[in-house]
Order: sequence, then C-alpha cells, then structure tokens
Amino acid sequence: MKNTKQKSGILSKVYIAIIMLFLYAPIAVLIFYSFNVGKTTVWKGFSLKWYEQLFKDDNIMNALGNTLIIAVLASIFATILGTAAAIGISNFRGKKRLIIQNVSNIPIISPDIVTGVSLMLLFTFLGVMFNFEMGFFTVLLSHICFCVPFVVLSVMPRITRMDQSIYDAALDLGCNQWQAFYKVVIHELMPGIFSGLLMSFTYSLDDFIITYFTRGAKFQNLSIEIYSMTHRKISPKINALSALLFLAVLVIMIIINLHDRHEEKIKAQKT
Repeated sequence: MKNTKQKSGILSKVYIAIIMLFLYAPIAVLIFYSFNVGKTTVWKGFSLKWYEQLFKDDNIMNALGNTLIIAVLASIFATILGTAAAIGISNFRGKKRLIIQNVSNIPIISPDIVTGVSLMLLFTFLGVMFNFEMGFFTVLLSHICFCVPFVVLSVMPRITRMDQSIYDAALDLGCNQWQAFYKVVIHELMPGIFSGLLMSFTYSLDDFIITYFTRGAKFQNLSIEIYSMTHRKISPKINALSALLFLAVLVIMIIINLHDRHEEKIKAQKT
C-alpha cells in the first residue's frame, strides 16, 4: 500500500513537472534571449542593450503609455460598475437572480473575436450617426465592457458569504444607510473588489483581439504595436518587452495570491 502511494506521488510530481516545463519553457527561452548581445538565437554574450533600446523607442513608449492608461481607467470603472452590478444582482431572488447572473457570465465564455466584432459594428453604427471615429474612447469602453463580468464574478461569492445582520446592526447603532453601506458592505466586499480590480487590470493589459477591432486607424497600444512589429523584421526588443510584460503580470498574480492567503489566515483566526 505504501509503495503504491509513493509511486502515485512520484507520478503526480513528474506529471506536474512536465506540464510546468511545457508551459514555461518558451517563456524562459524568451527571457533568456532578451539579454543576448546578438540579434539571432545564437548566444553571443550578456547585455542589457535591448532593454535600453526598448525604452528609447518612442513608438513603444507611446503604446505603453496608452496601454497603462487604458488598463488603469478600465479597471477602475469596471470595478465600480461590477461591484454595483453584483450588489444589484444579489437583491434579486429565485429565477430572476439566476437568469441575470447567467447573462452577466456570457461575455466571459463568449469568444473574444465575437465580442470584438460586435463592438466594432456597434461603434461603426454610432460613429455614422453621431460623426465620431473609433480610437481611445472606444477602446476604453470596450475594455470596461469585458472587464465588468470578471468583477461581478469576483465580488458575488463575497456577497453570498456576507452576514446581513452586520449591516442591520450598523443601522441600529446609529449609522445611516450610506454610512452602513460604506463601513460594513464595502469593508466586507473589499477582498473581492480588490481581486476584481487586479483581474481587470491584467485582462486589459493583455488584450489584443478586442482592441484590434475597436481601436480605429490611429490608436496604438502595446499588443497592437507588437503585432505590427511582427510584420517587419522582428527586433530582439520584442523579447525584452515580452519579458517585462510577463514580469508585470507575474507580480500582479503574486499579489492576488498573497492577498487571498492573508484573508484565509484572518478567517482561520476568527473561527
């Protein structure tokens, strides 16, 4: 029996190691060659020159600025709207709540290309009617649109676990409805709101397909800039840029995991 458990444990570790190698080996190679002096895959020495040239490239820096502005604004507005939507959905009961919750999850399971084409057709129609062109504003609206469901998905579990009697107790102790909402409801939902904010920022930072269909002719973000660079001779600056993007997303995911563990420890101490 012990030998069987040991073998299964070894097999599971080998399986996990193979999966991790398959997923992260290409990224490790990309990061490794971002420090290569040469332009080819032949290692010619360690250097940071591609990172230096990356930050001197005006097109990439402008695209990076647009990407960060869109990601920050989209995550903030999506978090506000998603939190309000989650609270509104929680006030429904029975089939209405189930239907609305399932409808809010449709953008999550819907292919990005469907969302992108749909938004493009909508903005094209509105542009003809109100005489405006697609650009920064349409991209921002699109990112808010696909980020809101992720915030709802993050906040809803916190609402279902929240004790309604705490809100009622705050009202009995002299708080008005807004004070009780801010001090009790928002405080209880804050872990879910924070996770939704970080998820929205990550998805907005990473998006390409929806941005491609809704950006118009002039707006450029990082994903579009990288795509346009692949049509020309590929520069090793892409390796440096991709390495930095991976590092940024990795840091965000670590923050989310540490935050979740901290909340679990607090819950364990309370119980």
